[in-house]
Amino acid sequence: MKKALFIDRDGTILAEPADEQIDSLEKMEFVPGAISALKLLAGLDYELVLATNQDGLGTETFPEEQFLPPHEKMIATLRGEGVVFDDQLIDRTFERDGAPTRKPRTGMFTRYMDSSYDLAACFVIGDRITDIELARNLGARGILLAPDTAEGLRRVREAGLTEACALVAAGWEEITEYLRRGERRVEIRRETRETQIVVRLDLDGRGDFNGQISTGLRFLDHMLQQIAHHGGVALAVEAHGDLDIDEHHTVEDVAITLGEAIDRALGAKAGIARYGFALPMDDCRALVLLDFGGRIDFEWEARFRRERIGDVPTELFRHFFHALCSAARCNLQIAARGENEHHKAEAIFKAFARALRMAVARQGFGYDIPSSKGVL
Repeated sequence: MKKALFIDRDGTILAEPADEQIDSLEKMEFVPGAISALKLLAGLDYELVLATNQDGLGTETFPEEQFLPPHEKMIATLRGEGVVFDDQLIDRTFERDGAPTRKPRTGMFTRYMDSSYDLAACFVIGDRITDIELARNLGARGILLAPDTAEGLRRVREAGLTEACALVAAGWEEITEYLRRGERRVEIRRETRETQIVVRLDLDGRGDFNGQISTGLRFLDHMLQQIAHHGGVALAVEAHGDLDIDEHHTVEDVAITLGEAIDRALGAKAGIARYGFALPMDDCRALVLLDFGGRIDFEWEARFRRERIGDVPTELFRHFFHALCSAARCNLQIAARGENEHHKAEAIFKAFARALRMAVARQGFGYDIPSSKGVL
């Protein structure tokens, strides 16, 4: 599905004058950092959409011939830096008109609401609380540009928009860093006739939700805790499944949901290490080879002599990682040997966690795609 950045103009790209109307070239000035930031964002997997309210554009109070010179100069300047807007949405009404097309209403955005866009992965970027309100109305996430971030956070809280606001940023550099690294924090829900699963994941280990894991299977909870701890990620899992029938659906759907969360949190995968591996545990040795290259392949070389470890059938360990591999769109090879079956299972999960930690790690301040193809 497609993604878009809906970007406000006045106060966000162009500095807004005291009279809130940019009607001459003399009044046109870029917000510091906007040009270089947009140039960087143009290389990401988003469509760029300009979305602006221009009060009374085309009327006597704001003639078209006053609006066009600075606007076209802005467009030409950005184009010279490789920034081209895929769409320009301009509402010409006054606030008192209550038009459905005026932000934060969504009348201008109907073409983006036809299910071809993953709105939950889209962002609205602007300097006003109405931009965050627009994000909520679209089902997207908002980024508020506020030089005084404490004041910006207060405005967001007082408007009841905390859940819709992904970031309050003091400047464009912070916005660019946030979007270019990928949010790396996601919440994925999966509901079937057999299970209801919620996975929350932060690849950088931030979040007060870490360790809140409950699947109804205590040994699976223990193994998922290993992924969180040794993977250096923040992880919460809540699962309700038909355990009265069998463990299969719960284990499988937790794996699928976790795999989808990893894939979503990695975003464009810019700047990650991509590969990871290994570890020994007491009498056991587990080897995990992991590649987030976007292609799916799975190999498993581990045998268990016991039918169950705790409350989890050992045959489901292979199935767990196979389902996770497919959902995360990765290459995953797992091999383990040893005498103690508990240690063997735990070594596999810990080795996977360590491989995950290595593979998702960001490499310094680089944002290169780790592939000679330029895309993963």
